[in-house]
Amino acid sequence: MNYYRREARNPAHAQWLSPLLLGAEACLCAFIILKVPYTEIDWEAYMQQVSQYLDGERDYTLIKGGTGPLVYPAGHVFIYSILFKLTEGGKNILVAQAIFAWLYLAILTLVMACYRMAKAPPYLFPLLVLSKRLHSLFLLRLFNDCFAVGFLFIAIFAYQRRIWTVGSVAYSFGVGTKMSLLLAAPAIAVILLQALPVRRALNAAFLMAQVQITIAWPFITVNPRGYLSRAFEFSRQFLYKWTVNWRFLDEKTFLSREFTILLLLAHFALLGLYTATRWLKPSHQSLPEFISGLWRSRPLLIHQQISLRVKPTHIMTSVLSAMAIGLLCARSLHYQFYAYIAWATPFLLWRANLHPVAIYTIWAVQEWAWNVYPSTNASSAAVVGCLLIQVLGVWWGTAEDTLEENLSAAEKNRGDRRAD
Repeated sequence: MNYYRREARNPAHAQWLSPLLLGAEACLCAFIILKVPYTEIDWEAYMQQVSQYLDGERDYTLIKGGTGPLVYPAGHVFIYSILFKLTEGGKNILVAQAIFAWLYLAILTLVMACYRMAKAPPYLFPLLVLSKRLHSLFLLRLFNDCFAVGFLFIAIFAYQRRIWTVGSVAYSFGVGTKMSLLLAAPAIAVILLQALPVRRALNAAFLMAQVQITIAWPFITVNPRGYLSRAFEFSRQFLYKWTVNWRFLDEKTFLSREFTILLLLAHFALLGLYTATRWLKPSHQSLPEFISGLWRSRPLLIHQQISLRVKPTHIMTSVLSAMAIGLLCARSLHYQFYAYIAWATPFLLWRANLHPVAIYTIWAVQEWAWNVYPSTNASSAAVVGCLLIQVLGVWWGTAEDTLEENLSAAEKNRGDRRAD
């Protein structure tokens, strides 16, 4: 029994397990497309909006569809303009589904590669392919979140490989597709400031800004204020009847200003806690020390030591925990937001040092909750509870990282002293 437990935790086995799961997924995607009816939600609205762009409209405030005005950044417009041309103006749904199936498989391949870079155990990998809701979002709903989450994992993988420029461009284009990815920005900033000299980190930030300006250029030259107010509308009100996460609260509380402020304070508090106690671990500095160090030129050797401690596991944990914090503190989540959760949850639960049985149980509860339509008090409580377990669990579980690192350093120092 111990042998099987050990082998189930051996990251080396993920190398042969991944292609088997991908092959099975390819067959399952084809079956879903051929046998499960397509569900129209936003696709027609997307096509109506991009058709206006293709007809020459550049004022963002005048672009509208069946579900209302265009409220996504310019990257969304360019992506769905390509899909408009490939699908005969959005009429060939089968071709669109096939494109999204390939997109799903490509992102899943990338997610598995990120897991392998982070040395995640192979028993997590089946959870990456079992989500009914995730298949629905990609193959039956064709949401733009599918592209956004793809850019997120491209960024994570590039950062894990220390290809900082590619990662920054991918992340920025993801933000330019769906602003939900802004939730990862605090963690990415902390990662770059540790992995790179301050000047190079600032260059990465400027590069991200340049990407945003470039993709938005056709619109900001016509109506810059209109573009920013629509593409990055932070004040948008969501209807209570569509919320997936806070349904167990009454509508008056849900819509109240006090509740909004409480969520914002919780968000900032959690970001501060993670930054001070988890995301800055490679620097071996407190938050005040780290901030003051940014204004002074660190010795090259010290910076190199910090940079080398920014490991693939730390990068993936930081980015995904930042997303989880933001989603936990969001006032309203809709079903398409599960695209950012489904592939992150197994990893975060593992980083929380939970037993495999607990990981599978929590994943199953979360999957059930996101498949309840419309949401109920029980399902929404489960959504919030599972995100809370991930956020607090990762913070608690990664406390051991510092202890193990300090013990290893102490053992090395004792060995060096004995050698002297």
